[in-house]
Amino acid sequence: MSKNPPNYIATTNACKLCTPLGAALAFKGIEGAVPYLHGSQGCATYMRRYIISHFNEPIDIASSSLSEKHAVYGGGPNLKMGLLNVTEKYHPALIGIATTCLTETIGDDVAMFLKEYDQEVEGEKPLMVQVATPSYSGSHMEGLHDAVTSVVKTLACRKGIRKAAVNLLPGLVSPADIRYLKEILSDFQISATVLPDISDTLDGRAAVVYEKIQSGGTPLDSISNMGNALATVEFGHTMGSESGGRILKDRFGLENICLDMPMGISATDLFFEHLQRISGTPVPEKYLAERGRLVDSYVDGHKYLYGKRAIVYGEEDLVVGLTAFLAEIGVMPVLCASGGKSGKLKERISAGSASLLPEAPQVFENMDFYDISELAEKMDPDLIVGNSKGYPLAKKLSIPLIRVGFPIHDRMGGQRILHLGYRGSQNLFDLVVNACIARKQELSPIGYSYM
Repeated sequence: MSKNPPNYIATTNACKLCTPLGAALAFKGIEGAVPYLHGSQGCATYMRRYIISHFNEPIDIASSSLSEKHAVYGGGPNLKMGLLNVTEKYHPALIGIATTCLTETIGDDVAMFLKEYDQEVEGEKPLMVQVATPSYSGSHMEGLHDAVTSVVKTLACRKGIRKAAVNLLPGLVSPADIRYLKEILSDFQISATVLPDISDTLDGRAAVVYEKIQSGGTPLDSISNMGNALATVEFGHTMGSESGGRILKDRFGLENICLDMPMGISATDLFFEHLQRISGTPVPEKYLAERGRLVDSYVDGHKYLYGKRAIVYGEEDLVVGLTAFLAEIGVMPVLCASGGKSGKLKERISAGSASLLPEAPQVFENMDFYDISELAEKMDPDLIVGNSKGYPLAKKLSIPLIRVGFPIHDRMGGQRILHLGYRGSQNLFDLVVNACIARKQELSPIGYSYM
């Protein structure tokens, strides 16, 4: 469902972030890579501020630092100079080049500039991957998916015979989620390439010596071997017509398994069923135990959650997963909103949760927080589920905000929030139940010490 056209043309506090920011996150998940923005310095500064405040890790994003002059005469010389400087100072294995609104609007031919750079600069040079990411064309999720697609297009190939391996393209999930997914794949005895892998690059150890490029990320050799895998698992249905998984299917004949984000029991069950089929390995006992504990907690906490009304917002695929999870635990999502505009959000929410809800939630794409706030005040919600950008609304309505997704910039540990699988669902369940109990406790005239 689309919102009614307003009588103004403006976005007030967007429910999304800019497209090249997503590309920068994707490139940060590749071993030895440096994200590079072909645009103004302000774009890189804005993105670094958002990423650092969420992950609490140092992050460098290079920039061609264009000014007014370059908007007229083009940014080719600055792009080449910047690439040379990054190569000399960082010695990267790969430079991921994302464009911005400015360079896309003036029509800079980045592919031509890179070809000229390759001819003009002698000696060994890092790999270059470019992606077009003007912010007016989408959200940070489009930027991330498009960057992953460009990496696969540029680097993936087939070498020798097909191997019993899986490519996992998880989208924008937390480093903690990535670590858990890698643990699951290992326990199924599946050799996997996870792209992007931000589990160390954006949630690393305290280093004795500062690393210009953080350790970790998807190895380039693994990316080049993605065409040799048996299958690709992609999380999300709202991406565009082209994706990394579809590229690998078309080029190399790999099975492409496209799933909703495994949040809650039903979605995680489906994910595990595919892993069991691919690997030929039964579900390990520890995950059966995690599932059993989760079911038990659903029973224990149902009386605190049944009938609660929730507002859910964020990236489209995250909203789909959260809505299904909330419906599963007895919470009724009444408003599901995203700044994305794939045209698929309502369909995917219905597919994942329609059978669990007495009535369908209102679903809106291309939303900002001004619109969400206007609608929310009429819906009598009990809680809000989304990133930190919803805090002013939660404060205004005096209801709990369950902080999930990206960005979390008013609390510690956003990078360590588990969202996926049985373990992540258990974490989310406890967060939701305890927020509801705490709110009831706060409103009680006498308070209480026992549930």
